[in-house]
Amino acid sequence: MQVLTYLQHPWHWAVAGVLIGLTVPLLLILDNKTFGISSSLRHICAACIPANISFFKYDWKKESWNLFFIAGILIGGFIANSLLHDSANIQVAAATQERLATYGIRDYSALLPADIHLFTLKGLVFFVFGGFLVGFGTRYAGGCTSGHAIMGLSNLQWPSLVATICFMAGGFFSANLIVPYLFKWLS
Repeated sequence: MQVLTYLQHPWHWAVAGVLIGLTVPLLLILDNKTFGISSSLRHICAACIPANISFFKYDWKKESWNLFFIAGILIGGFIANSLLHDSANIQVAAATQERLATYGIRDYSALLPADIHLFTLKGLVFFVFGGFLVGFGTRYAGGCTSGHAIMGLSNLQWPSLVATICFMAGGFFSANLIVPYLFKWLS
């Protein structure tokens, strides 16, 4: 029972950073595999859509280990949410709470604030339109942040450095200029 109690406490972010960082050499040492999440969607589509689409014509079975990796993430998320979930409200820094209050977000009882509903205009813009833009950017950049920033940079790939810089610049720009404007516009 002490282990469960220990697992329920917040961990320092560096623990996850080190563990994620160790997966890169582990995958390379085990079987020269590369890490990435966004390519898994392509593998799933290639496996499920037998259409004559050239983008999905490749040997997706060689990358099937990646699908097990994604399944592990889903199972781990389910276990974390059902067994390791702390019943107390999510802890948010006071400065962040103050800033989020200006956007109308005051509920921290769940990871998704109850102040943003999926079936509202605000939810549609942030989740559907925002998700589409993230997907488009990932496809346009040839990979997502995990693929470029974790795997690509560790392999000293120049395109991954450019993509990571662009991801970070886009994130800072969006969080500080676009998102505040959207919250005001959608209120």
